[in-house]
Amino acid sequence: MKVDAQSLEKYSSAVTLSDMEIFVFPELLYALVLANAMSPRLWAWRDDPWFARMEKLTPYRRILRLKQYVIDRYEFNLDLDTWGLTTKGREVARFRPWMDEATLSASNALFGYEGDKYYFDIDIRRHFGLDKYEGDVIPYWKTETLEAMDAFRHRPGYRAGAGECVSLSTLYAAAVFVVCGVPLRDIFLLATPLHSQNFICAGEGVLTNNRRVVTRNMWFNGTELTGKAQRALRHEQVTLVAHHTGHVHCVYPEATIDPAAYERFRGALRSFLSTDITAEILASFLRQNAAAQSCFQFSHERHGRRLFIPAEKVYAYEASSNHRAGDASRARLLAEIDEDEFFAESIEGRLLFDAIEESFRGRTVRLDSEADVRRLMEDLHCDCVSKREAVRELLRYARLEPRWPDAAGPRRCVAPEPIDLDPAGSREEIVRRLESLRGRHPVADLAFYAHRDLARTDWAPFFKAALERNPVSVKGAGGLSDDDLAARLRGLTDESIYDGARAAQPDEVWNFGRGDGFERALCLLNVWKSRHPSGRAAFEARGSEVVLLLDGVESRWPGAKGLTGRIET
Repeated sequence: MKVDAQSLEKYSSAVTLSDMEIFVFPELLYALVLANAMSPRLWAWRDDPWFARMEKLTPYRRILRLKQYVIDRYEFNLDLDTWGLTTKGREVARFRPWMDEATLSASNALFGYEGDKYYFDIDIRRHFGLDKYEGDVIPYWKTETLEAMDAFRHRPGYRAGAGECVSLSTLYAAAVFVVCGVPLRDIFLLATPLHSQNFICAGEGVLTNNRRVVTRNMWFNGTELTGKAQRALRHEQVTLVAHHTGHVHCVYPEATIDPAAYERFRGALRSFLSTDITAEILASFLRQNAAAQSCFQFSHERHGRRLFIPAEKVYAYEASSNHRAGDASRARLLAEIDEDEFFAESIEGRLLFDAIEESFRGRTVRLDSEADVRRLMEDLHCDCVSKREAVRELLRYARLEPRWPDAAGPRRCVAPEPIDLDPAGSREEIVRRLESLRGRHPVADLAFYAHRDLARTDWAPFFKAALERNPVSVKGAGGLSDDDLAARLRGLTDESIYDGARAAQPDEVWNFGRGDGFERALCLLNVWKSRHPSGRAAFEARGSEVVLLLDGVESRWPGAKGLTGRIET
């Protein structure tokens, strides 16, 4: 089926899948999940001995098993130069029919977004390396398919596969379905301007975060790793939630996600992000909030004497210990600390953690109880000038309410049928089911473009993406003549990173140093057109070879994709 001119930008974006494209066309996020769910590479994971006897595990335990598999095989990649550069002006012009520059700037890191005061404080643009791009120049921040993630092992400096946060979140979502057998109804994807992660309704809930996963207990353990995992939800607007029933986006007034599914997700995530306050939760809060530690002290019996120590000293020692300040191992932690760190008398102006812990014995502070919160304020009364702010921070630590996409008001729901795939089905059955949905479900149709299946899709979006958004091969070939470039491409490893009739884009060929004849001919075409924009070119696939005509000069490229078709440009 031909893609109409009005849809060509969106369908070509399903091929390149940049951060900007997914923000403007939110259907693409779930389309990539489905593309990965169709990947033979993902289905091959199920045959790995690591996943043997998965049926005997709970869904939660299966996800933990998957986590270690992902950690062992993928690195988090934040090299913004991997997929080359573009300009703000060019991208604003592309997206103007759907979104204005002011909206992009308020919601996308590449257009100047820095979040709230927290991100200004940590200089987020420098943290992500965005500060080196001056003026109008910005990097393409592309999302990788599973095949492209695996292909990073062919790049210098990479020990295994790699991907950025959207790549990892969509891989996790597909793998939780295919490998762990979790139904799609229990998997929700959520994106913020600087991050993408998933919430999975298994047990008390599981939040994926880059390569790792965060459980509810981990969310409240106060460690530095968990603090990093919390950044997006604590400090950013949730821009997009995607589900098998549809999506809701912070910009567009029309939502396709099923309202009941969305409310179920919000309730489950709220529960995950909230806890009653106990002494252990207070200790975890202090672990994560160094500024509040100056209001507290601990005591310890040593040689028959009661000694006192500032909380910040305890947490400094805890960082290199197997024992923790907030549980039964605290006495062993304090015993490890040199005696000269202690004071003989209680430290003036500091709350004694031991006394607060005793007041918590047999009770918790329920955040929905005004009486409980009032008593907590009384228990934490002291002369410390930071005390009141510390209590406010503790309450924020114990209950987080995300900034949902529909915070401005109700959304009109246009709900197509859910993409109902059976986790017990085979790969072939899932592909057939998605194929049957294509005529009436845009996300299912877009999935085949993200899947790069040129036997099942119109070639126009694929070639538009190839010739407009692959600057790495153009720059890399800058010192080569046309003839030398052709020779260089013929010398690459004759191996596609995609199986069958699926094909790589030119920059994937260039970055990973390999490609089928079809893909290497396309890479040559991309560079040639950038050099000779008014030149006439024809690309004709004839099953076992590609005939490339560049201003009448013919070259032939043997290949194994088995594709037939012709594109003129």
